[in-house]
Amino acid sequence: MSAPTVRSRGAHALVVRDDGVEDAVAVEEPLEIRVGGRPLSVTMRTPGHDDELALGLLYGEALIDAPCPVDVAPGLAANTVDLDARLRVLPAARSFHATSSCGVCGKGALEDVAVTVSPLDPAEGPLVPRSTLAALPDRLVQPTFERTGGLHAAGLFDALGEPLVVREDVGRHNALDKVVGRALLDGMLPLAEAIVCVSGRVSFELVQKAARAGAPILVAVGAPSSLAVALAAEQGITLCGFARAGTTNVYTHAERVA
Repeated sequence: MSAPTVRSRGAHALVVRDDGVEDAVAVEEPLEIRVGGRPLSVTMRTPGHDDELALGLLYGEALIDAPCPVDVAPGLAANTVDLDARLRVLPAARSFHATSSCGVCGKGALEDVAVTVSPLDPAEGPLVPRSTLAALPDRLVQPTFERTGGLHAAGLFDALGEPLVVREDVGRHNALDKVVGRALLDGMLPLAEAIVCVSGRVSFELVQKAARAGAPILVAVGAPSSLAVALAAEQGITLCGFARAGTTNVYTHAERVA
């Protein structure tokens, strides 16, 4: 049997199925992240906003604290970015290879998944109506998902529920990294008065990334894991899940929910 014909269209590709029908699918390709010309990480992602992805990933790993120049190889198929950065720490004992479905793959010790930021004060941050939080998933504009059904999304919203940044990716962790990378470039970190919304479930590593970015509220369409709830409580983050049909469950720090 011959391989299907694939014609890339950036974030999505057109393939001919076995029944002869052309279909749109999400693109997944490797991205090599280099620092000063030296390979640091390989991650699977959907091409686009690769500079934001690299910056957000390194910021989330506490390897950088500020934006730095990013050289993106020309063409979506180049799959390489090079950062001109001085890392805060050297990840000598860790492999940074990650699939698009894993936010902590390759980390070799429990210490590597610890959150290295101070908890937020639950009395600080925006006070947001529950109805506004429940409506955020409907404001996650996902044009490539509409074509393919195969991408996750993450968005940054203000306290009124207005979108500030929305990104898509085949990996939910990548989508959030892209949002954080954009916020880093725009001087918006820490996200003291903002809300993060993700299109899928919430596991530990998404709360970890939100905590590192200083986000006081994290909203998800799907369910949280037990460790996500525990970490959100510990870090002073208001965690909401099952945001759909005009309502949402509030798992931690309801002080910020009106």
